[in-house]
Amino acid sequence: MAQTAQPAAPRLVSLDVFRGATMALMVLVNNPGDGAHAYGPLQHSDWNGWTLTDTVFPAFLWIVGVAITLSLGKRMEAGVARGHLFAQVLRRALILYVLGLIVYAYPINLSTQRLLGVLQRIAICYLIASAIYLTTGVRGQLIWIVSLLAGYWIMMKVIPVPGYGAGDLQVGHNLANYIDNIVLGRHNYAGTKAWDPEGIVSTLPSIATALFGIMAGHILRLRRELSERTTWLFVAGNILIALGLIAAIWLPINKKLWTSSFSVFMAGLDFVVFAICLWLVDGRGFKRAVKPLAIMGMNAITVYMISELLDTALSAVHWRDPLFHAVFTPLASPINASLLYAIAYTSVLWLIAYVMYRRGWFWRV
Repeated sequence: MAQTAQPAAPRLVSLDVFRGATMALMVLVNNPGDGAHAYGPLQHSDWNGWTLTDTVFPAFLWIVGVAITLSLGKRMEAGVARGHLFAQVLRRALILYVLGLIVYAYPINLSTQRLLGVLQRIAICYLIASAIYLTTGVRGQLIWIVSLLAGYWIMMKVIPVPGYGAGDLQVGHNLANYIDNIVLGRHNYAGTKAWDPEGIVSTLPSIATALFGIMAGHILRLRRELSERTTWLFVAGNILIALGLIAAIWLPINKKLWTSSFSVFMAGLDFVVFAICLWLVDGRGFKRAVKPLAIMGMNAITVYMISELLDTALSAVHWRDPLFHAVFTPLASPINASLLYAIAYTSVLWLIAYVMYRRGWFWRV
């Protein structure tokens, strides 16, 4: 890791594939036909623990970190001033944040408008992780990761919450939920809850998730054979998985709190899964079979925005439930009908991404 990083050769198709797979899974799990009927892996863990669904958001943040290294690193080597790069980063972060506000704008009620959310967290993590990348080296970035994770751990375990004391991580009893309730109030998730899965304090370890992606980007940019870089990613991932599981003994893996153990464990999974993807797609050349995922990944933010707004529109005009019950309910059991709707919805989004790909439309924030 101490070696000088160099620009990666051609575009990594595997990164588009990994991003596309993550986005496809995000659309699938976010849009069941009936929220009361869904297979366990396609639902978030109730509190502690994790499911396949819980891997989606950290994977996306991790990918953001990888992209930061590949994009900003190349431009810095080309001589672009850091101030200019940061100005562009700030502009993109602001656009992402505003898009996040738009997603939660319906029905328009400024008293309950959700201030934080998926795109808002991505915007904040992208901004801060980019700033850290532009002002520090690998050692400094590692220090930031450790500091963010350790600091969050200490805060959650040591700082007392009125009525519950220190170290109580149950829903509504912990420091992150307490601060969200005070600062965000009715602007929390769903407007009435006293906590937010993308809340204020839990954003700290999510920044570390993006920084883990930056570490992966450093490995990708090493002037080494692809097989060696793949091995580094795979080994690093397994070490992080082990560390995350060990940390979970004292601080449970919890997506809604984005605990430090969750951040480390999920980063490890991302390293390993991406290493396998890199080896198969860019190493062994299996690009044709996974091209549909790459197409989805090339317009990920657009796909996400359309997915959220289309579902909102269908609900607003009262078409969503009648469509589900008329077309999908007769086809299978409730849980499978719900899954069929989610698959059909994801397929529609893929077709939109495909049309954009064929026309050469790639929306970059």
